[in-house]
Amino acid sequence: MTILDKIVAHKKQEIAIAKKKTSVEELMDKKYFYRKPLNFIYHLKQNPHGIIAEFKRKSPSKNDINIQAKVDEIVPLYKENGASCVSVLTDEHFFAGSLNDLKTARKYDIPLLRKDFIVDVYQLYEAKAFGADCILLIANILTKEEIRDLTDFAHDLGLKVLLEFYGGEDFAKYYSKIKMVGINNRNLNTFEVDYEHAIKMRNELPEDTLTVAESAIYSPEIYKELKTNGFDAFLMGEYFMREKNAGEQLKNFINQIKE
Repeated sequence: MTILDKIVAHKKQEIAIAKKKTSVEELMDKKYFYRKPLNFIYHLKQNPHGIIAEFKRKSPSKNDINIQAKVDEIVPLYKENGASCVSVLTDEHFFAGSLNDLKTARKYDIPLLRKDFIVDVYQLYEAKAFGADCILLIANILTKEEIRDLTDFAHDLGLKVLLEFYGGEDFAKYYSKIKMVGINNRNLNTFEVDYEHAIKMRNELPEDTLTVAESAIYSPEIYKELKTNGFDAFLMGEYFMREKNAGEQLKNFINQIKE
């Protein structure tokens, strides 16, 4: 069993518990459920740097990154220093995140991606109720039919969808209503990083697809190589979160990629 298999199995158990604890009706009663989401894609296109700065405390591949990090201390700095959007890890068991992190980030009026392992419509109700503007779907853990159904329901809720690919076989699961595709530079099963593989996959997508490079962007040089090869946006977390001042790291990074 791969780490991804373990995460998904654990996630399904979490969802079953969550459904017993909080009903869909209760989620729909929360104050953010009826707010009009910010247009995640529009904000990415408006910002020339296209950086989705991620709030992440730990990960299975890197262990603790910044385990004591607080949303109130990081997200406003991301906004102040040039992030287009913010990604918030909400998985608790493997990433030390929570839906309350998402709710706290909502205070700062910047487009938010709920980054999690979404396998059930219930999680879309959660995402909307806690303030997300966009959700992540990972093609590797979903069928084509599940991607279609989850996307349609997300759109009904006013949420954008970022569909993540890694392997070439993921292309068979592409759904035409999805306008934003992420290519993960890191294989989620082996954790190996391969930028050339990501670039090759980008070149096989339709030109008008907004493409997001994800994971292992550790330098301005990597950013520039990916941008030169057609990527429109860049999801980055560890590079900022490991630093004492994540906002300053972001500002310095943007200054370097301008050069």
